[in-house]
Amino acid sequence: MKLNFSLLFIAFNLLLGYSQNIDMYLGTFTDGDSEGIYKLQFDTIQGTLSNTKLIAKAESPSFLAFSPDRNFLYATCRESDGIISAFKIKNDDTLELLNSVDSHGGSPCHVAINNLGTKLVVSNYGGGTIALYDINKDGSLTEALQVFKQSTDEQASHAHSAQFIDNNLFVADLGRNSVFKYQQSNIGDGYKLKTESIVNMQPKAGPRHFTVTKDHKFFYIINELNSTVTVAKHTNKGFKLVEHISTLDDDFKGESYCADIHLSPDEQFLYGSNRGENSIVVFKKHHATGKLKKIQNISVEGDWPRNFTIDPAGNFLLVGNRRTNNISIFSINKRTGKLKFSNSFNVPSPVCLLF
Repeated sequence: MKLNFSLLFIAFNLLLGYSQNIDMYLGTFTDGDSEGIYKLQFDTIQGTLSNTKLIAKAESPSFLAFSPDRNFLYATCRESDGIISAFKIKNDDTLELLNSVDSHGGSPCHVAINNLGTKLVVSNYGGGTIALYDINKDGSLTEALQVFKQSTDEQASHAHSAQFIDNNLFVADLGRNSVFKYQQSNIGDGYKLKTESIVNMQPKAGPRHFTVTKDHKFFYIINELNSTVTVAKHTNKGFKLVEHISTLDDDFKGESYCADIHLSPDEQFLYGSNRGENSIVVFKKHHATGKLKKIQNISVEGDWPRNFTIDPAGNFLLVGNRRTNNISIFSINKRTGKLKFSNSFNVPSPVCLLF
């Protein structure tokens, strides 16, 4: 009996002291103290960050993406007006540069990879272009296979993000106020413009990023310029507009600009970042209709929240506050979806957080 009690006591104390650290990668702007791409340790039990380590010097690696097997990392960099750099993730906590290619447009701001890990797309905010590349077996990039110029005589394009979904490529274009759909007829073929906007956006909305439910039924588009989320439903006849809804607190009166958007892992809640109000907005998502109900606007405990992420277990939300050089960490109530501020960690000019 005494032995069993002792074993239970030891197990209990081990549980109290237990922590599990996982890697988090950080993309930055290097116009201040930052020197490039960093790696940190995140304690998934305590919800804390530690051990900031520079793993690759680069010029403003502002957005990062993993290959599906997580052996390679890709970064948008502002060197030479815009490049995409491919890195191999090594076992000694460093990145090995494989190669860099021209992004074919100024100020590349987003990069995404298809599920097969064979193609990469970069969005160029300054040039307004979208460029597609093949990914070689060694993780390096080919030169661009296709470059889409979306500007018209009447409107300057500012491509802000893109995602591969099935055989389609969707592009959020802030300048053209559209979410374009490009279609691939057969695997191996190039992409062609299918529709100029999946739904009608509000005037001067400014689509920036979007997230999609796992069944690809609902698209949630966050609009930078008018601080709204546009909800679109994918049907057999195309896309149907569900609603536009404000991301701001009803009492907020100043200027604000949306940035990032993410669904919770269980897809019951939707989160968005507001720069100006300096908040994270929380919505409850209706399972059947996809409609949103605003349930919280919480301060990010910093200034100018750009990118944010949710840890793999869905227990914590981490926000990069660019102007105050800190990452704010919030615990997530999985039942209600609401956030509670936990702690803050100082890092240089955080703009992209990647687990």
